[in-house]
Amino acid sequence: MKIKLTHNIKSDIKVEFLDEILLKKHKNKDLLKLAGFDASQDSVCFLHEKKVLACGIENNDSDNIRSVVSVAIKKLKSSNYESASFNINKKNIKAVIEGIVLGGYEFNNYKSDTKKSKLQNIYLICGNVSEFAQAFSEAMIVAEATCFTRDIVNTIPHDLNPPSFAKLAKKLAKENNLKCKILGEKELKKEKMNAMLSVGRASIHDSKLIHLTYKSANPKKVITLVGKGLTYDSGGLSLKPSTSMVTMKMDKAGGCAVLGIMKAISELKLDIEVHAFVGAVENMIGGDAYKPDDVLVSRSGKTIEIRNTDAEGRLVLADVLTYAQDNIKADYIFDFATLTGACMVALGQYTTGVMGHSSNLKHLISKSALNSGELTASLPFNKHLKKLLKSEIADISNISSKPYGGAITAGLFLDNFIKEKNKDRWLHFDIAGSAYTESAWDCNVYGGTGAGVRFMTNFLQTI
Repeated sequence: MKIKLTHNIKSDIKVEFLDEILLKKHKNKDLLKLAGFDASQDSVCFLHEKKVLACGIENNDSDNIRSVVSVAIKKLKSSNYESASFNINKKNIKAVIEGIVLGGYEFNNYKSDTKKSKLQNIYLICGNVSEFAQAFSEAMIVAEATCFTRDIVNTIPHDLNPPSFAKLAKKLAKENNLKCKILGEKELKKEKMNAMLSVGRASIHDSKLIHLTYKSANPKKVITLVGKGLTYDSGGLSLKPSTSMVTMKMDKAGGCAVLGIMKAISELKLDIEVHAFVGAVENMIGGDAYKPDDVLVSRSGKTIEIRNTDAEGRLVLADVLTYAQDNIKADYIFDFATLTGACMVALGQYTTGVMGHSSNLKHLISKSALNSGELTASLPFNKHLKKLLKSEIADISNISSKPYGGAITAGLFLDNFIKEKNKDRWLHFDIAGSAYTESAWDCNVYGGTGAGVRFMTNFLQTI
């Protein structure tokens, strides 16, 4: 399916956005009324004889446009129309493109028989093509980077393990003119990344640290991105229930988002320098698995008492964050991780949890999330929850002593591995709820959502 920006063209069907007021004035209002169309948000109605697809919107906000376009594109793809057109303006072009690309996304890599849509061309009709060209290009880049991220998240653990994750990063680096450095287990041992290595010890696949670099000619800022890349998480010896293991291919979503962001910013050619680090590990069981009661010595030198091997992502991030800070002097440090189910309990399925010390930085991220159509909410650190990570035999425990505030205590665990000078430069994003869905919402379909790519790209465009 091709999306084209054009001044004027005749398509098989035209998509129209209608609120209650516009519906009353519409030339086909009687036909639409007979069909039961009331212009409520996300309602759609084909008037085949008029070659119109009516789409109900509450108002012209970007969120509403993106949502109804996502519904419309699914209807169009299941029809026999070969082309469709949307009238766009400067306010809604991004939302329309996201609705088409993200709402129409499909992942069929493992299906032996898929029905091919007859829909070949989508035309975006505007007054002056040259005036919309840049907005069109930028929106397409970000939407396609989000789909790229979804593809990686949706890839099964048999096909995407730490070595193949590293291979994928090398491929992206080659295609997008990025630098790529991969540390295998031999190099990780030299770097004393024992926490990360312990998590992957029982896997047949070697753990990998991926380091991608994008650098413009005159970078205004230096940014570090860190992603949790658990290609599969069985829970280790603290084994997950069988029902909880299904969908655990998504535990690499933080690392996938980091790769998607690198794809987007390199194609947008932003005037910044960005270093992306992904700890690619598989958490499995076996005779060599790390155990509850173990004490691990992290790269930073801090010792960690293991009380639950299913709290493994924070161990990987602890070492990767330390390595990143030791090697890159950054203006901002952001980590992305499907870290806790507790974040989903706190904020619901759709919202990314944001944690850190800088209120100003959290505010800027909130604005970028609002502009990009992603949902974020801040979870506050406090000294009382921090005390719950106390260990009697090591510097820190990998889980809280009480079952409350789990998303925050996980963030506070990571805070122990952020250098004092970097405290106000760092934010932690818990995407456990927002990174994967088993039911469609907004422009997200079943599977990986690409959470983090849109709001972080938007933020990096503004600094």
